[in-house]
Amino acid sequence: MKGTGIAVKDLVRVYRIGSMEVQALRGLSMNIKESEMVSVIGPSGSGKTTLLNIVGGLDNATAGSVRVGDTEVTGLDTSQLVEFRRKIVGHIFQTLNLIPTLTAAENIELPMIARGMSRGERTGRVKKLLEVVGLTERANHKPDELSGGEQQCVAIAAALANDAPVLLADEPTGELDTMNAKVVVDFLVKINKEFGKTIVMVTHDPSVARAADRILRIEDGTIAASLTPTQLLEPTVAMSYIDQLRTRLADIEAQIEKLDKAFRAGKISGDEYVEQRQRLKQTKASLEDELHRLGVVT
Repeated sequence: MKGTGIAVKDLVRVYRIGSMEVQALRGLSMNIKESEMVSVIGPSGSGKTTLLNIVGGLDNATAGSVRVGDTEVTGLDTSQLVEFRRKIVGHIFQTLNLIPTLTAAENIELPMIARGMSRGERTGRVKKLLEVVGLTERANHKPDELSGGEQQCVAIAAALANDAPVLLADEPTGELDTMNAKVVVDFLVKINKEFGKTIVMVTHDPSVARAADRILRIEDGTIAASLTPTQLLEPTVAMSYIDQLRTRLADIEAQIEKLDKAFRAGKISGDEYVEQRQRLKQTKASLEDELHRLGVVT
């Protein structure tokens, strides 16, 4: 199924934490054309993930409207949202959400089972999707037997399982090194160009954002700018991204320090510590590489 357009108008999302009220989105409006690939960028806490979750039917708006194709998402009840998520949008998360006890093929097949597709249909579609993401030879491997890039490609294939016209990707390369990140981005571009899927991708990485047709920058819960990939390289824009990269880097360093303290206090196991620290170090190295490319010494 070809991609479909997305229209967001005057979107507001307010969260209440105890007696405190946090406004994540403040009357945000945007339009995305069918079969367009758009990156959404902005500092931490600016509302990027909240926007994606409301468009994808995972969260509810406080006010405003979201229309995906002919569907008024903000008007759907709980059961209708389940069908919307099964048929209209495919979600790709930073944390993958793959089931560790299932093979790559079985993880891809799972959304089709949930939708009630016949075994014959499922078998043929799983084979085709494995070919699309270049993992035919890895069909019977479980997630822990695959590289980070391969795991994310399985997640992409699973998001495509029910032929949804819209793919929503939340930091799909956030936990990957530079090489695996490129593999994932290349596949997203391929899916957009060859299959005409509408793709909205949240990312903190300017090099990933530039793979899209258009880049939307969110600040304080509203769209601050709509940029072309070339404009993202302009000095004033680049400087704002340097600040964002530095903030993200500081956050990663704080997470590493917190993780070290937790391990020394015996709060986490050695295996868990090594795995989490390696992921954080890879993310830190990727951010430092991007800063070096922009001429910043870390």
